[in-house]
Parts: sequence; structure tokens; C-alpha cells
Amino acid sequence: MPSPDEIKLFLTDVDGTLTDGGMYYGTDGTEFKKFNTRDGMGLQMLQRTGVKVGIVTSENVAINENRARKLGLDYLKQGARDGGKLAATREICEEMGITMQDVAYIGDDVNCYDLLASVGWAACPADACEKVKKIPRILVLERRGGDACVREWIDMILSKQ
Repeated sequence: MPSPDEIKLFLTDVDGTLTDGGMYYGTDGTEFKKFNTRDGMGLQMLQRTGVKVGIVTSENVAINENRARKLGLDYLKQGARDGGKLAATREICEEMGITMQDVAYIGDDVNCYDLLASVGWAACPADACEKVKKIPRILVLERRGGDACVREWIDMILSKQ
């Protein structure tokens, strides 16, 4: 388990990780997502140790932007499809002057696979797809997506301080 000193950048997926993966729509077409406040607090706690934190997601919706803004995250990369999550993370690494080995990422589905397989530290929720769970050295958490799985991993990392 890495310590906060070893991680320079902590990134998370949204749907299925920060949320339960459900897509909720009002009758007027408005989309809703349920975020877990413990995940948000965990991201802020990790950020206070000097680790940069952010979201890398395939979706491009205002809800994600609102959540990132509310939490004061350092990075939000939306619309990262077809290998775009890995490319977006490499851009952040270049900007920060770090390598992929300095990155921790948590994601749950096949569109996270390339990024999870490329970072120094990878984790996934208990209900991640089987392909993701089989990535070498990935940490499969006890909690499901949307049920504070991000906080579970952050608590483990912070316990190494």
C-alpha cells in the first residue's frame, strides 16, 4: 500500500466508482447522480497531504463539473473515451512533471482498463467488472461503487502516514 508521500496524483472514475453506476433521469430529461459524501471528504483529506486529486471520466456532464468544483479538486478530465482516460492522465502527468508510476487510479469498468494497467497504484470497487479485477497488482476493495469505496482506499493510504 502506498503512502501519501509516494503518490503525487490520485484520480478516480465517476460512474460505478464515485457513484453506484445508476443513471437517474427526471421527466424533463435532467440527469441525476448520487455521490457518497465520504468519498468527497476522503479526496479532500488526501489533498491536504499535498497529493493532487481529480476525476477522469468518459462522461461529459455538468453534474461531474459541479461535484469537482464543490470539492475543490485539482483536475477534471471529462469526455475521455476510447483510450482517452490514459491519454488525459498522461497529459496531467506531463503538466505536473511526474510519471505514471506516481499516479493512483480507481475505476470499475473496461473503459478504465488501460489506465488501471498503466498507473503505479490501481484499485477497483468490489463490484467492478471481472476484467478489471484481474489486472495484475490491482487492489479489489471491499466496498462497492457509490458506497465509499474511494474513501476506503484513501483511508488505507492515509494510514501509511
